[in-house]
Amino acid sequence: MDPLGTMHFTTIDYVIFALLLVASMGIGLYYALSGGRQRTTQEFLLADRSMSCLPVSLSLIATFQSAVAIVGVPAEIYTHGTQYWFIGCAYILGLLIPAHVFIPVFYRLHLTSAYQYLELRFSKPVRICGTLTFIFQTVIYMGVCVYTPALALNAVTGFDLWGAVLATGLVCTLYTTLGGLKAVIWTDVFQTIVMFAGQLAVIVVGVQQTGGLAEVWRKVWEGNRISGIDLNPDPTERYTFWTLGVGGVFLMLSLYGVNQAQVQRYLSSKTEREAIMSCYMVFPSLQVALALSCVMGLVMFARYCGEDQFHKIGNLSKNEMVLYFVMDMLQDIPGLSGLFIACLFSAALSTISSAFNSLATVTLEDLIKPHCSSMTEARATLLSKGLACSYGLICLAMAYLTHLMSDSVLQAVFKIFGMVGGPLLGIFCLGMFFPWANSTGALAGLGSGLAMAFWVGIGSIVTRTSGGSAAVSHFNCTAVQLSGNITTAIGTALNSTAVPTSTSSQPMGLQRFYSLSFMWYSALSSFTVVITGLIVSFLTGPMKEEDVTPGTLYPLLGNMLFFVPENLKQNLCCATPLGHRPIIQECPPAQHKESNVQAVYTEEEERQNFLPTSTTPVMEHETTV
Repeated sequence: MDPLGTMHFTTIDYVIFALLLVASMGIGLYYALSGGRQRTTQEFLLADRSMSCLPVSLSLIATFQSAVAIVGVPAEIYTHGTQYWFIGCAYILGLLIPAHVFIPVFYRLHLTSAYQYLELRFSKPVRICGTLTFIFQTVIYMGVCVYTPALALNAVTGFDLWGAVLATGLVCTLYTTLGGLKAVIWTDVFQTIVMFAGQLAVIVVGVQQTGGLAEVWRKVWEGNRISGIDLNPDPTERYTFWTLGVGGVFLMLSLYGVNQAQVQRYLSSKTEREAIMSCYMVFPSLQVALALSCVMGLVMFARYCGEDQFHKIGNLSKNEMVLYFVMDMLQDIPGLSGLFIACLFSAALSTISSAFNSLATVTLEDLIKPHCSSMTEARATLLSKGLACSYGLICLAMAYLTHLMSDSVLQAVFKIFGMVGGPLLGIFCLGMFFPWANSTGALAGLGSGLAMAFWVGIGSIVTRTSGGSAAVSHFNCTAVQLSGNITTAIGTALNSTAVPTSTSSQPMGLQRFYSLSFMWYSALSSFTVVITGLIVSFLTGPMKEEDVTPGTLYPLLGNMLFFVPENLKQNLCCATPLGHRPIIQECPPAQHKESNVQAVYTEEEERQNFLPTSTTPVMEHETTV
């Protein structure tokens, strides 16, 4: 019998869930009818660059703290123990580097789309390739985000799965299209609060029904779910300190450093300092979100680790485990089941709305405007709303593809961001940190990075490997044998005291390459882009200093080579001062050969310098400075 089939929503659960959707729509309508009424692309796409750091920081959390994390992370902790928690270490560098490297460069260029940077630094073909890569990544990711809460609603209420998918997509599309980025950010704030409340309610009730904190701790300790630092350097292990703490940094950089959904929030801030502060404020909130998800997984394990309880959850897939746990815990408490489903939908709506808005931005700014320079502001705003609506419909189709996947939703998302987000991170790093990289090298690097990522990613899917699966282990709280796509309970990789009962043979050759942990995908593809890009740049002729647009370089090599004489350092780095904040302006095609942007500086902007500057004089580019 389907264990979820006997559980149902009450009237109050439906009311709470409906209130979430109504409130989200209400915020969208408010910003559609107030202020400038979303009549300009500046207001619709960038909130008039008027946001303060608090709502921006909460929106940054909500954008990628999706329903995937709320459903996927507890299942990972239940199955693999607390080793995953060490990804919190990656948040440190994963947020510090964007705050002090990427944000200043992007903000001082006064961009609308992050991919405008690629044209400034390289050429228009690089910009277009970067934009298309981002669109491909985000459309796939949206499908996962729409499908996950719809599956939850279907599981706990019997509501038609595809009816739930349609409802999620349409509500999100409407308030994003009506209210623009302001509506997206403020609904993110509201939905983040609902997310935390829903998770906290589940944990409190779960601990109480399991017998208290002491009983929960006893069961997870005896079940070997509390992990020490695993320093195993094997890159094929699913979770170790290195895969999470180092590989996770590259994943975080691809999300919080160069992803358009996040960059757009930085650029909507009032000042550069507000943008940097929002990045700092994200850190504690992300740690809280991670802790809530991990603790939920531990409570779930404590609840079902015994033989008398395991039959309730043993036949469920990873994507259904958390849903059953929540309904089992909360079905006798009116309203709390509805609160958690609202929590899931809040996470999903915040992520999807951010994706719609960022996709509309890059499509308009990178693919349409360069070819329609005479487009009026009113027509551009109307077109951007139409694009947001169109992408909302596309994501519904992608949800069906998600339905066909056998991976857990969390693993699927990590693979998407590693395989596509990693090469995008690599091309931005190539442009910012290596002055001699040229356009040919950037295109070759991006192509090779994507090829490498898809090679290992598709290879792991075909051979059904992606990080070593853990061996079966004995522990006092009854070894859990999970069926379906849930691997056997973890022991060996989680705790050195676990005694394995079986060992699997290590894969060899190409099979071992395909066994690479998905947490390394982003790092592998990023390095492939940079190395290939540098080699091709040297072979085809390195870019000269006078050809580099001022403000597009971060003096990383200059700072690292502090011991090198100044004249030699300038020859090696040719770094343009970051103290200048170029403003992007459109200029007639006759004024330059390739780029359709030029940089203009003001004295006030030059004084706002958050980064060390080079003494290298500003070189004239093809455009007037």
